[in-house]
Amino acid sequence: MSASLRHGWTTGACATAATTAAYTALLGGGFPDPVEITLPKGQRPAFALAREELAAGYAMAAVVKDAGDDPDVTHGALIRSTVRHGAPGSGVVFTAGPGVGTVTKPGLPLPVGEPAINPVPRQMMREHVAEVAARHGGSGDVVVEISVEDGEELARRTWNPRLGILGGLSILGTTGIVVPYSCSAWIDSIRRGIDVARAAGRTHVAGCTGSTSERVAAELYGLPEDALLDMGDFAGAVLKYLRRHPVPRLTVAGGIGKLSKLADGHLDLHSGRSQVDLGMLAGLVRSAGGGEELAGRVSAANTALHALRLCQEAGLPLGDLVAERARRTAAEVLRGAPVTVDVVVIDRAGVVVGRAG
Repeated sequence: MSASLRHGWTTGACATAATTAAYTALLGGGFPDPVEITLPKGQRPAFALAREELAAGYAMAAVVKDAGDDPDVTHGALIRSTVRHGAPGSGVVFTAGPGVGTVTKPGLPLPVGEPAINPVPRQMMREHVAEVAARHGGSGDVVVEISVEDGEELARRTWNPRLGILGGLSILGTTGIVVPYSCSAWIDSIRRGIDVARAAGRTHVAGCTGSTSERVAAELYGLPEDALLDMGDFAGAVLKYLRRHPVPRLTVAGGIGKLSKLADGHLDLHSGRSQVDLGMLAGLVRSAGGGEELAGRVSAANTALHALRLCQEAGLPLGDLVAERARRTAAEVLRGAPVTVDVVVIDRAGVVVGRAG
């Protein structure tokens, strides 16, 4: 990534900071301002509080999200956490306040009916609640309500409504840090990554859509760090550059959703510029003899992950079918360059659910 682009903080990091400050105040420790938190990879950023309120039975703190140089719809959003004491032994219970969505369809990493607060932000908040409880003599049994000012309006500019996340935004993030989204800078970094791998004499590189697929590719093939390309959504950039600057073997690794788009011929996998075609997935089911009933359920699925689960229950290897079709797309872009391609499809937990090549 370009050094000139400023990183920002995810909604999950902001919610964690607000929760930490609110619970500290609820236990009589005052509102720490700025409030420091620990991110999953050990960084310790500090957040200024934009609002604070202490009353009988609850404390509320709010943080303004700074997305850095990322053109994020949530940049500047006010993220509040209201913390109340919970029932003894209940642990941390999360609720969706105004502007935070609720999951209404299957196929997402949270059960239907849950607030759209993703697993990593939940874990971050649990850990910080436990730390505050230990420091200030609390039980750690709390109800945490996260809300986002104007979140319902902002969510209309995201894919949340289509995914069945209703009523507002999702609280997201796996690292706590927003890496600025810049096509030219990211594509330049992909090219530089390939150059570095070639210079190091690597004969096998992996183009990965994210940190989970990167870890899976490294574990599967024992690849060193300089053979791992942070491809993100730019599959086309990897394939076109390798066509001109070949490495003998390429592994494309990613989630079922993004690789379903590659299977459908899309080279830019960003959600704003390509969508999963469930009709195409239903066609793969039919071609594999999955039958009309299963094909119909797949075409009506909420997400590619939901379609995968339906096929797994029916004993049909949709992941392998997507991998093979994605491999074919990649081979077409490489146009006879001396590069052998294989594809690894994973689910959100990093479990390999499909392979080809």
